[in-house]
Amino acid sequence: MELPHAKLCEVDIPSIFPIEYDKIINLKKLVRLVCQSKPFKVNIKELSTKIGISDYQTLYKYLEYLKRGKILNLLRAQTKGDSIFVKPDKIYLANTNLHYSYCDQVEIGTIREVFFMSMFDEKDITLSSKGDFSVKDTYIVEIGGKTKSYKQIKDLPNSFIVSNDITIGSGNKIPLWLFGFLY
Repeated sequence: MELPHAKLCEVDIPSIFPIEYDKIINLKKLVRLVCQSKPFKVNIKELSTKIGISDYQTLYKYLEYLKRGKILNLLRAQTKGDSIFVKPDKIYLANTNLHYSYCDQVEIGTIREVFFMSMFDEKDITLSSKGDFSVKDTYIVEIGGKTKSYKQIKDLPNSFIVSNDITIGSGNKIPLWLFGFLY
C-alpha cells in the first residue's frame, strides 16, 4: 500500500523545489522516522545517518520542504532565528490525521501535542524550557491526560495544564478539546 504522502514527496515537492528524483526516498524515510519516534530533541547527525544523507544542509532543506508541504511541523525555541538552517528542537507530523494515516502505532501523548500545536499559527507557538509549549511568548502550556499534575510548571506565571479526558476545566486546567475551536 502506498502511503498518502507519496504523491506529495514524488510529484509536488520535486516540481517546486530543487530535489533530484532519486533522492525522493530520503523524504519518505524522514516522514517514516518521525512516525516511529516520539517528539524528540533533534540530533541532526543521528537523523542524517538514519536517513542516509551526509550533507546537513540538504537535511535542513528536506525538513523545510516537508514543512511547506504541510507534512511536518518544526518546533523551535523562541531564541532561534527563522532560517531554514536553524536546527528544529522537535519534529512533529503536521496534524493528527497524518499520524493515523502514516504511522503503524500512535502514541497518545504525541497526538495530544500535535493536536494542540496544530491549532495555532506556527509563529505563535515555540518550545518552552519548563512546559511543552510557549504560546505567544506569554503562556506556558503542559499537555497531558486527566491526571497530569502541575509539578513541571508550578510557580510559573501564566502556566496552564491542557488535558484531554476531561470535559470541564478548573483553575489553570483546560480541556484539550476546547482548542479545537481555534481551528
